[in-house]
Amino acid sequence: MSFSLTLEFTLQQGEFSVEIDERIEADAIALYGPSGAGKTTVLEAVAGLRQPERGRIAVGDRTLFGSEDGVDVPARHRCIGYVPQEVALFPHMNVRQNVTYGAHGAPTEDLARVLAVLDLEPLVERRVEQLSGGEQKRTAIARALMAGSRMLLLDEPLSALDVALQRRVMQYLVRVHDEFNIPMLYVSHRADEVLMLTDWVVQLDNGCVTASGPSKDILPRV
Repeated sequence: MSFSLTLEFTLQQGEFSVEIDERIEADAIALYGPSGAGKTTVLEAVAGLRQPERGRIAVGDRTLFGSEDGVDVPARHRCIGYVPQEVALFPHMNVRQNVTYGAHGAPTEDLARVLAVLDLEPLVERRVEQLSGGEQKRTAIARALMAGSRMLLLDEPLSALDVALQRRVMQYLVRVHDEFNIPMLYVSHRADEVLMLTDWVVQLDNGCVTASGPSKDILPRV
């Protein structure tokens, strides 16, 4: 699948600013760099949670934000699944209710497929407090997929997990990418994660792009 993402904008946060000017054609893209580099800020701008001062954000030929044209599509209408670092599941709901929240009448077969790919069928009646950290991450990813997403945004999805759980969740992310052919924008500060899951990396430091290109070409130089 061919996918293009345009990130051409300036965004100010107090004294910190992000400057990015990238047009990328890749199915799995990483925003890579140290803590405080601006990775999550870029991700939230794509999600519609932060508004740039100027510039353009587009998925394919669909403009999500364009300062010159006065375009700023509300977050709820961007058709983007967002999985933040804190999974933000509803504690009073079980897995099935969390996954289908915001699904907008998606077909039953879609739910069955998502649950199968993420191995959640045995857990559908469990409440959030009965889930492990990895199971909560998988539930959050399933909810994002069921929201009719044209793109999946993942902010450090392996953070706060032990090494064994990190490996398991990464395997599920690879499976999701392979099974659903859904483009991903993935935030990480770990080269091994980026190399395993993505084919293009935008390296950020202090709000600026320091390198951009195929993951296997950029990361060996890091």
